[in-house]
Parts: sequence; structure tokens; C-alpha cells
Amino acid sequence: MAEQVVGGAAPDVVTRKTDPEVLFNGGKGSVAVTSPEAKPATSYVMTAETDHYAAKANRIRIQHELGEVLAVIELVSPGNKDSNHAIRAFVDKSVDLLYQGINLMIPDPFPPGPRDPNGIHDLIWNEVTGQRFDIPKDRPLTIVSYQASPVKTAYIEPISIGAALPVMPLFLKDEYYISLPLESTYSDTWNVLPVELKKPLE
Repeated sequence: MAEQVVGGAAPDVVTRKTDPEVLFNGGKGSVAVTSPEAKPATSYVMTAETDHYAAKANRIRIQHELGEVLAVIELVSPGNKDSNHAIRAFVDKSVDLLYQGINLMIPDPFPPGPRDPNGIHDLIWNEVTGQRFDIPKDRPLTIVSYQASPVKTAYIEPISIGAALPVMPLFLKDEYYISLPLESTYSDTWNVLPVELKKPLE
């Protein structure tokens, strides 16, 4: 669901849980999800090794009247990088979501700047684990899918301007995820966009 408030600034897309038996145990009318055995294929994978201990702490879970929030997709905008306060707020919100057990995907289509010289993911992951991420110079843009539990893991796909968007995992619960075909989704949307909206972008 788009523009659902889950705490802090509003995310772009929210995935909610209604009936976990339908999502993860199959059955009539169930949602297709990839099994835990089929690992996502991204260029880089980073795992929070110390997360087993952190997971023992109590966490506040955000509740929604129609179900528990499972995942958030947060598209980085220029405004998220235009001041120290803005980028700090974005990083803090992302880290808070992960520690609440909410899975997260962050497409960052903007090159690193003075406030994020290695991209948004480097700032987020350093807050979570103390680890750094050196972004490839020839692929300075990133799409990152974060698995919140049982161990915080980041699936990172660096991309470059003009490259096709990858298929990315969006985690729903533990090892279960759905695959999002970002390139075909973008192309399908562009093809049905009204001409008046296409003109300024073209």
C-alpha cells in the first residue's frame, strides 16, 4: 500500500501482514513467495554477525489496524540528501524500521554526494553493524533490500545510469521474500504514463 504512515516520515510503499498462514504456509488463494532455500542473487550480501545478541532485546512493533507492517520500500529523493538533517533523518528512520523487525528496500537513484560519499547504504549499515561499504566507482547507484530477521542482512545491487534495473528481493518474514522485477515494472508504468507527464522528463 502506498503512502501509509508507519512512524516518522511516511514511506513510499508499505507491505502489511494480515494472515501469516496464508502468506507462508500455502493453501487456497495464497500469495506466491520464494522459499527460504532459494537465496536472492545480488552482487553483494552483508550480514550483521552480532545481530543474534541484539535480537534478544525487546523491540516495539508498529501495529496497523489492517495488519502488522512487514516491509517498507523507501525511494531516496534529492530532498533526502540536501542537508545534514535530512540525510540523518532518513538514516535514523531506516535503522529504526530494521530494529522494529520491519524489512526494508531502498532504491537510491542518485549519485553519492558530500554527505554520503559511499551512498545511503553505507551510512545505514555503519549504524547497524559498524561495517563500511565501498561503492564501486563504475556503479555508484544502489538498490538495497534489507532482511530484518532472524539476522539483519543487506542484499546490495550497485547499478549505473542507463543500466537495466535488477530483480530485487523484498523480504516479508524471516527468509521468505518476493522478487520485484524493477525494470519491467518501470517500463510498464512509463508506457502508460500520459504524454503530458512524459514531456518534461523526455
